[in-house]
Amino acid sequence: MEVYCQYLFVYGTLLDESNPYGVYLKENSRYHAEGRFKGKLFNIGNYPGAVTHQAPDAFVFGSVFLINNPETVLKELDDYEGFGDDFAQPNEFVRELATIDTEGGTLNCWIYLYNYPVGGLPVIESGSYR
Repeated sequence: MEVYCQYLFVYGTLLDESNPYGVYLKENSRYHAEGRFKGKLFNIGNYPGAVTHQAPDAFVFGSVFLINNPETVLKELDDYEGFGDDFAQPNEFVRELATIDTEGGTLNCWIYLYNYPVGGLPVIESGSYR
């Protein structure tokens, strides 16, 4: 996949300072802004999963990071998220570009979206995993 975007929107376990991949992200990027996108957040168990959703009041909240070396960093994070041809298909998470609203305007950011059916999963009504 061509990497032409240096921004990553994070809404779940990658925000956790005790997660080794969260630490890796922070060491290889810099925080840019808080953000949100039109979607719903679900409790998958030990982690959340976000899907796009167009309801007027449905948002997922998180943080935008500017990645120092996107090709290397995204490959490492893809492995963490189980995204790519080397993982069981269909992948539980897919990395896609999404429009993220920030205080400074909108940005195109990579985001890991949940790729399995969400029927029966509890919704995190606040849209925030924190």
